[in-house]
Amino acid sequence: MIPFHVELRPGDVIYEQVVYAATKAMVSGQLRPGAAFPSVRNLSKELKINPNTAHKVISHLVSTGLLEIRPGLGTIVANRPQATRAERANLLEEQFEELVVDAKRLSIELEDVQAAIDRHWKRLRAKGGRER
Repeated sequence: MIPFHVELRPGDVIYEQVVYAATKAMVSGQLRPGAAFPSVRNLSKELKINPNTAHKVISHLVSTGLLEIRPGLGTIVANRPQATRAERANLLEEQFEELVVDAKRLSIELEDVQAAIDRHWKRLRAKGGRER
């Protein structure tokens, strides 16, 4: 079982989608330091992706310091300082881009987009959502 959610979208690079989902899970705290990370074989099998792609994902996450390979334990989430505010915000860069492009296509003004975000933020906060 994969300890993070990946919704593979056709047309997007699979490797990038899996790296993004895993990174987001680690930065958000969903995957905590010391937690086991799937092997190449398990990642490949569970996501139905090529083993070479799974290997590339794990290699990338190791090279960026998010994962460690421990003899006898396998691949685990690295113990690293909590992500900075900028690192967390950077994870949403693609969604921000899509939102801005869609708003411009629909001729929605920046102030209206900001007001809509503010409304949703407040609604989620009222429901007990996390705020930083």
